Amino acid sequence: MIRLTDLQPNLLPTTVIGSHATPSWLWTAIGEMDKGNYGPTDTKETFDDAVNMAILDQERAGIDIISDGEMRRWYFVQSFYKRMTGIVEEPPLRTVGLYGYDSPQRYRATEKLTFPDGLGIVEEYLYAKAHPDKPIKVTCPGPLTLTMHVRPGDAYKSRLDLAWDVAQVINAELKALEEAGAEFIQLDEPSFAIIPGELNEWVSLYNSTVQGINAKLALHVCFGNLASRPRGKRDYGWMFPALLETKTDQLVLEFANREMKEADLWGDTGDDRELGAGVVDVKSFYIEKPEDVAERIHMLLKTVEPEKLYISPDCGFFQLPRWITYLKLQALVAGTKIVRQELEGRGYGGGT
Repeated sequence: MIRLTDLQPNLLPTTVIGSHATPSWLWTAIGEMDKGNYGPTDTKETFDDAVNMAILDQERAGIDIISDGEMRRWYFVQSFYKRMTGIVEEPPLRTVGLYGYDSPQRYRATEKLTFPDGLGIVEEYLYAKAHPDKPIKVTCPGPLTLTMHVRPGDAYKSRLDLAWDVAQVINAELKALEEAGAEFIQLDEPSFAIIPGELNEWVSLYNSTVQGINAKLALHVCFGNLASRPRGKRDYGWMFPALLETKTDQLVLEFANREMKEADLWGDTGDDRELGAGVVDVKSFYIEKPEDVAERIHMLLKTVEPEKLYISPDCGFFQLPRWITYLKLQALVAGTKIVRQELEGRGYGGGT
């Protein structure tokens, strides 16, 4: 496996947020699994193939730092609840009409939550790292987001109390990932924006979650992306300067689907860490041209040093068809290459 350090000469490394699109055959297979028609070997083979596909799509598109596509997960966090003890299902809030934020299965804590076999992210990473010729970014939901569908019940005083408990579980998983060789780990916390009001507490919670982790760390904060719809107020300004108190090497933010609103945010509020910038809109069927991507990168470079800028989509691709996902990845790479070559022509080093 190529290591992250092999990319250091490259300007504007391209990467993804985490999830890849689900192909039609996988939707069909998951339906059969839910009916009990797949055995354990069938299931493993199917998800292995899905990861292979996601890696191949990213490699063919030319992405520099790839993920496993989160292909073994379902609706971002739903599959983690199967690994959790101490919860019971509650009736869905809504079962009719378009799928939305009030549609997913809810749970209630009946006792202290445990994950007897961990989160399974180490196993995901070990499979992925055995195959690709690219560095891998490992993604993990943060404690607020991982518990978004679990109500405290009588076991916890509040959702925050519950999240602090789960933070210890995630921290153990991150340490195991680092021991397994993971160099780049991203925690996803759209709940920072979705549940405003206690940001200082959210920052403390995140910092506890990554305590003792020496791998390169990124924190992805977005506004939600269920059925291509946001949930949080789509502004980052109010989160600063508190967000700069997070122990992270890179903040990963979305810009494209907001028509590059706050593109100058980093110049006004940022510091000397890296910015991972979303310049491809995963909530739109519009397929960006390379020139669109280049223009968006140019807007960011007005206030961000090239050596500190990573290029990505706004969010994961789970809510888009695979064919559009691949075209958007191609545009991301081609648009980044335009700017990279311009920078090299002006004397910035490295990269192809």
